Amino acid sequence: MLFYIIIPLALSFFVSWRFKSKIKEYSQVGLANMLTGAEIAKMMLKDNGIYNVEVLSAEGELTDHYNPEKRTVNLSHDVFYGRSVISAAIAAHECGHAVQHSNAYAWLTFRSNVVPVVSFASKYVQWILLGGILMINTFPQLLLLGIVLFAVITVFSIITLPVEFDASRRALAWLDTKGIVRKDEYPMTKDALKWAASTYVVAAIASIATLLYYVQIYLGRR
Repeated sequence: MLFYIIIPLALSFFVSWRFKSKIKEYSQVGLANMLTGAEIAKMMLKDNGIYNVEVLSAEGELTDHYNPEKRTVNLSHDVFYGRSVISAAIAAHECGHAVQHSNAYAWLTFRSNVVPVVSFASKYVQWILLGGILMINTFPQLLLLGIVLFAVITVFSIITLPVEFDASRRALAWLDTKGIVRKDEYPMTKDALKWAASTYVVAAIASIATLLYYVQIYLGRR
């Protein structure tokens, strides 16, 4: 129980806290070129020959994401209007996903194809697992179904890792080669994206650990 639940949860809290602290720290560091996140995003899209993706401002904090269906790069208010190191890092990272989409990056395509299945699994898996545990002695097949659905979600979290790491790699390469960030600013953008990627790594670890926990319950039912 300690390994499967508490340790991954503690690790998740630490990484999340560390990432948020980096955001706070680097949001106070202004870019020498004074470009906003929105301006940087538009520049990166243009430099990669992408003209059919719109850069929009999204409500909330840490709501930054790329929508492949609507072809929009959605940046939170602070990133969209911000002129900081963190704004540059996040804006370029989200555009990295747009570049992946434009180039038909295999892992992104694979992830997009399994989204409908993951959405279905996410909607029902908690209730099925709960029912499976309650009925484990009379109807163990229900718990097995829940495990299969949770395995789909876990695979999705693993597939997400190369997508996120590659988007950051593209972002950092562009920021560096185009001189968007100076030499003293580059390490900070790299550090911010490293911690952002770490949140996905921890999420995958936690998902794997939880899956193993349910498998252990199923195998030990007798």
